Amino acid sequence: MGFLLRWVFAFVLLAATYNPTEFNYVDWALANFDAQLPLVVLGGLILAVSYIVYMTATLRSIGMFGMLLVLAIVGAIVWVLVDRGVISLANPSLNTWLALFALSLVLAVGMYWSILFRRLSGQLEVDDNDP
Repeated sequence: MGFLLRWVFAFVLLAATYNPTEFNYVDWALANFDAQLPLVVLGGLILAVSYIVYMTATLRSIGMFGMLLVLAIVGAIVWVLVDRGVISLANPSLNTWLALFALSLVLAVGMYWSILFRRLSGQLEVDDNDP
């Protein structure tokens, strides 16, 4: 259940920022920049803090190489689905949703990896930042 919640939040975060519908932060901010500048800035800051939390946790747990590996696995899965005719990449909206799905999986794996590693190995991870 923990991984699912982390994935859902990552997907909502990415989809709230941008998606192919009209209901996303980027389109709203561009349309309302002059009239509602304080709300645009507040929304942008909330999204930025959320991204910082997710990216920091992901980089600390799986690193950049791990992020690339997860993206490669998701990309290979999409490649197989396209090759088998399950999905088609002719639809730009579908491509955007697939990208959101792939990126949300990377963030969710990054957020959950430390917990999973601890459960599988019985070890604790400790930061070595002591002076």
